[in-house]
Parts: sequence; C-alpha cells; structure tokens
Amino acid sequence: MRRGPGTGQGERYATALAGVWSDLSRTLSRLEAIAARPEELGDDALDALPALQYSLHRSSELTAGIEPPLGEEGWHTELAAALADARDATGEVADALDTGGPEAAAPLMLEWRGALFRVRLARHRLQGRPVLPALDPEPAPPRPWPALAAGFLILVGAAAFTTGATLTMWPLWALGLTFVAAGFLVYRP
Repeated sequence: MRRGPGTGQGERYATALAGVWSDLSRTLSRLEAIAARPEELGDDALDALPALQYSLHRSSELTAGIEPPLGEEGWHTELAAALADARDATGEVADALDTGGPEAAAPLMLEWRGALFRVRLARHRLQGRPVLPALDPEPAPPRPWPALAAGFLILVGAAAFTTGATLTMWPLWALGLTFVAAGFLVYRP
C-alpha cells in the first residue's frame, strides 16, 4: 500500500505531540487540582507552582519546535498560545500567592482555570476533528427535460380542460385533468 503525500509528516507530528502531552497531562492534572481548591492555597501550592510553571514553559518550547503538517498550522498555533497563556496565568497566581496570600490569588482563580482548560481544548481540537466527506468538485448540471415536459403537459391539460368545460364535453375535460396530473408526476424537484 502506498502512502499519500504528507502521511509520514502527519504521523511524525502526532508522535511528537504525544511525547509533549505525556508530560503535560501530569502537569495539567496537578495544576487543576490546585486550582480546584483555592481555599487551600498555601505554602505547598506556592512551592509547587514554579516547577509546574516551568513544565508549561518547557511544553510550550517543545511545541514551538514541532513542525505541523499542512492544514494544521492554525490548530498548532492555538495550542502554543494556550500553553503560553496557561504559563503566564500560573505565574500570576504564584506571584499573587507569594505577595498577598490566598486572598490575593482568589480573584485570579477563574482566569487561571480557564487558561488551563484552554490547553486541554486546544489539544482536543488537534486530536478529534471529524473527517468530512469530500464534496463533488462540480455538481451535475440539472436536467431541464423533466421540467419542460411537466410544463408542456400542464399547458396542454389546462387548454383541454378549459375547452372541455366550455363545450361541455366531459371526455375532453377529463383528458385535460389527466394531463395536468401527469405534469405534476413527471417533475419532482
């Protein structure tokens, strides 16, 4: 089986991202556990945050060194931006916690949790985009003959019906109704 162009590049990209994600998933889990309990922010969180922030920074740098395949550039850029935002938000929380304690860090919690979620969302978008079926490049031109035949049958039927009704000739009148009905059956949009 032959590989299409770019297949190897996509596999290398997925493998490289899997390597980045293996370390990053542990970091995100720890950060989300800390962010989930803002009332328990203390010295333990203050000690852990710089190392976790560095892990986000390292993941951001590793992601910057990975070349995305064609068509993936936008999603890859989104992941890199999400990692940078999460790193910066983690640094802001660590600084607020260091200078003012849990009360100073509390207003930053929602923004921080949102930045962490954005990283997971960006990764999900890179992984789980549905494959859309290919569209026909050019639709087949519509066939005009059914519409023309239906129009002709309706015109002839209307003329026969009108003539039959005017001359009180019920067979011509019935034939006109039949032609009109046939016109509606011939053409179905």
